[in-house]
Amino acid sequence: MDRDFFVTLFEKRKYQRRLDSMLRSGAESIIVDLEDILHDATAFHFLQESPEEWLALASEVALERLRKKTTAAERIGKIKVRVRVSDPAFVTPLRSISSEHIGKFICVEGIVVRASPVRPMIKRAVFICSNCGQKIEIPQVEASFKPPSKCLGCNRTGTLRLIAEESEFVDSQILKIQERPEELPPGRMPRALEVRLQGKDVVDVARPGDHVRITGIVKTFQMRVKGVPTATFEIYIELNDIMVQSKEMELEEIDEETEQKIKELAQDPWIYEKIINSIAPSIYGYRHVKEAIMYLLFGGVPKHRPDVTIRGEIHILLVGDPGIAKSLLLQATAKLAPRGIYTSGRGTTAAGLTAAVVKDKSGEFALEAGALVLADKGICCIDEIDKMRPEDRVAMHEAMEQQTISIAKGGIVATLNARTAILAAANPKLGRYDEYRTIIENINLPPTLLSRFDLIFRMRDIPDKARDKRMARYILDSHGRLKAPPPPIPPDLLKKYIAYARKINPVLTAKAKDAIEKFFLSLRAESSVEGGIAITPRQLEALIRLAEAHARVALRKKVTLEDAEAAIAIFKKSLEETCVDVETGRIDIDIKLTGKPTSLRKQLDVIREIIKELEAEAGMAEKEVVIKKAIERGIPKEKVEQLIEILKRDGTIYEPKLDFLKFTRS
Repeated sequence: MDRDFFVTLFEKRKYQRRLDSMLRSGAESIIVDLEDILHDATAFHFLQESPEEWLALASEVALERLRKKTTAAERIGKIKVRVRVSDPAFVTPLRSISSEHIGKFICVEGIVVRASPVRPMIKRAVFICSNCGQKIEIPQVEASFKPPSKCLGCNRTGTLRLIAEESEFVDSQILKIQERPEELPPGRMPRALEVRLQGKDVVDVARPGDHVRITGIVKTFQMRVKGVPTATFEIYIELNDIMVQSKEMELEEIDEETEQKIKELAQDPWIYEKIINSIAPSIYGYRHVKEAIMYLLFGGVPKHRPDVTIRGEIHILLVGDPGIAKSLLLQATAKLAPRGIYTSGRGTTAAGLTAAVVKDKSGEFALEAGALVLADKGICCIDEIDKMRPEDRVAMHEAMEQQTISIAKGGIVATLNARTAILAAANPKLGRYDEYRTIIENINLPPTLLSRFDLIFRMRDIPDKARDKRMARYILDSHGRLKAPPPPIPPDLLKKYIAYARKINPVLTAKAKDAIEKFFLSLRAESSVEGGIAITPRQLEALIRLAEAHARVALRKKVTLEDAEAAIAIFKKSLEETCVDVETGRIDIDIKLTGKPTSLRKQLDVIREIIKELEAEAGMAEKEVVIKKAIERGIPKEKVEQLIEILKRDGTIYEPKLDFLKFTRS
């Protein structure tokens, strides 16, 4: 390889500035862009086939150029040249890396699922002989440590000792990168690859959950079984450069032509209907659910304050009878989202959902990212969330509100980002949704989790002659066609539309604020008059997120009255479906927040008061007397027995003997 190419390269003004910047900052490496190499076919081929020689020569010339410029460069012993790739066309898929790539220079993309602690690695070992005192320097070029077999001075063995303070060390780290979930072929296990990093400017740059683009040299190490070398080798990448990519949905490549199409679509007065009809077009009906999913895909605007961060992601829960396409809706949403992950609650643990602490090859603990961390700045679709173990579901609480995952295991204390919108589905615990029971009584989920969902919808399978006929015809027609009709907006274009829209941060106008405020205050006023709570500040924030998402759909920079009214309409629909007290027929958000409507809590207070009075008189309350006194206060006998069972189940009261009740004492 001709040195003239590198001399010409580093004489360019761009690289002169980078060398100056490197000298001022005390850095040890300089970035060379691949596009500046491509014009010379010989140089590019040499980089691909003999990367170690290419990089060594490039580093040598870069150091020469720097020393010619200033005497201050004399203190720099060497420069590391790092080649950065901006064009995704040069990225090699992780799945296609094979033995033919060994020793070659490649660029790969993936998501970091594990990161080891940063450790010093010896590069130049200095030994001293305890017999004759002679010092010996041994360069360490391989991953395994190689001491000299004997002293070169006295020719004796077993007398050499490492002098750590005179040896040369470099910071090192091992990453494990995996194929992106959205790129994984159906039915395949994700491929993973180990990446070894050296140098203070590249270690600790990426952490689990980060999407990275890496350049490096493909190398191998021999596998061992019980300490015995085998004929099988494992591939890893010796890193040259690492670039942490933005995890925003805006990562989608949008050219000028596509941008023009997006702007034209946004001007269409029917844009909302077109997007709704483009979400899972094979599934008949459920317009309001698809509208809610549209808001989830576009999302609200996160607000970062000095003391708190207000999430912009929207969480939705679908509760419904079996066989009405809940799972299909979730899978379609995961595919439509620029970054989406689908998982099922039945086979999901807390570690798989959040993050796991695992042992690496050296026996030390390292973090491995779970589904919510991998879906950072994307959408996580969780099917059959009610089938998860309660102790696993608790792990979601922090991720849904604080948008982080905190880990304190195996000596590792860390906080990972989980800024993901959650679309979850659950089945009624009695098989079918019972409209005469509250949402809490219908599904096996605690109020602490339910209260974190912005919207909850029930999807019921109710026979309706006209609707059933239309649905049957729709399904039969779709089966009769060899090719499904295209949706109003093609999926690829809709993905880019969503990514483009999420760059816009709309601001509430005065009219939008007034409309949301009026709706909030009206429900609060109703609460103060009739008891119970119809809405809380948490739901007010949900309304703002929905209004911002509606504005983003039309690429508006301001949230208008129309956006606020649309948000109120979908929010009211959710409240009417899931937060109505079955006894009074009124909206009561306490059903979602506490699991008990206000009317039920009032009746429980009456029973508690009666038991308290009787216990004060006789030491315990006779069940028949409690029922009699409750009937006198207007509660039916069947309801009284149900209320007593609720208090017993909650641990408030117990039966010290048959048909007698007493308060538990903490």
